[in-house]
Amino acid sequence: MISRNLRHLRVLLAVADEASITGAAERFKVSQPAVTQMLRKLEEQAGGPLFDRTSRGFVLNERGAVLAARLGRAFAQLDAALSQISPRLTAVVTSGQLQALIAVHDTGSFTLAARALDRAQPTVHRAVSQLEQEVGAPLFERTAHGLIPSRACGALVPRALLALSELDQADMELGEFDGTETGRIVIGTLPLSRSVLLPRALAAFRQARPKIRISVLDGTHDMLLAGLRRGDIDIMLGALRSQAPAPDVRQEALFQDRFAVVARPGHPLVGKGPLCTSQLRCFPWIVPGPGTQLRHQFEALFRRSELPLPESLIEAGFILLIREYLDLSDALAFTSGRQAAPELDRRHLVQLPLTETLPLREIGLTLREGWLPTRAQQLMLDCLRGAARGLPDV
Repeated sequence: MISRNLRHLRVLLAVADEASITGAAERFKVSQPAVTQMLRKLEEQAGGPLFDRTSRGFVLNERGAVLAARLGRAFAQLDAALSQISPRLTAVVTSGQLQALIAVHDTGSFTLAARALDRAQPTVHRAVSQLEQEVGAPLFERTAHGLIPSRACGALVPRALLALSELDQADMELGEFDGTETGRIVIGTLPLSRSVLLPRALAAFRQARPKIRISVLDGTHDMLLAGLRRGDIDIMLGALRSQAPAPDVRQEALFQDRFAVVARPGHPLVGKGPLCTSQLRCFPWIVPGPGTQLRHQFEALFRRSELPLPESLIEAGFILLIREYLDLSDALAFTSGRQAAPELDRRHLVQLPLTETLPLREIGLTLREGWLPTRAQQLMLDCLRGAARGLPDV
């Protein structure tokens, strides 16, 4: 794992820029032996030499070029935010201070931040205080309800997170040189994608990468989107919005899904032919929660017929809960056709035909704009796309 000592990483880039230990030492006003020692430690952490010593000076080799490219991306993110707050910060800020700042920002408390970082509370407090001294202004407003980040703090934290994420990706890429699988891939999933598409993609990925750690996070669209934009999530998988939900993300459609109304076998409406909305309204329902595309389409179904919504609603989106609840009642469920398909194939549920055709929605990837995946992350993307191509048409 590469050191998170930002000064050492900047010195490495200076050696690459100057092609010289001497030039980097002069730029950072340190001795040549100090620069040599920094490089030696970084090369040990990187698993091998980062430079070729040539007649033209120090030239990045393939391993060094991979690391330098990631460092360039990390500092481009970080320095743009730091320089807006204080020109000195780019020279003095440490990763420990940034981690303390992020933890206090996220928890609103020095005590909770220290607990999250497994550090002593005075250590976290001192790190943030040092940053505030450099800035010359408080980064948090102390209130009775906790610490509220200043505008400058709120602008710095997302950039710092993305910079640290680039360093994590650097570790993954350096591991490729030695055939080791380091780091992890984090996938944020919405309900349909994790039951229909993701298992196939994971099975294909595991054949090529049996050891790399994968974390699958469930959550609402807004929750997962926030994690993606912060760098906590690498890939977001689920229903797409009609437009990109934020200026710094992009969407890629993988397949289409059609909404469906389902019931238990033997339900009074089974076999009654195409049903109109008025026939559906008198039954209890289990529907997705507010703010989801499914809920919006459910409400639109009744709005188009100028009918009020059914009075008996349970809000839930888990297909197993839907199946078990419908089996015990005459309730109906509004759900994803693809998500319900395994239950329909096993005859645990029945899809009810309607007089109107329910619309399609696109399921796909949401990725950070400008994100550069590692080789392992690119393989995961390829597996997801391949799994989508293997799905039958709706």
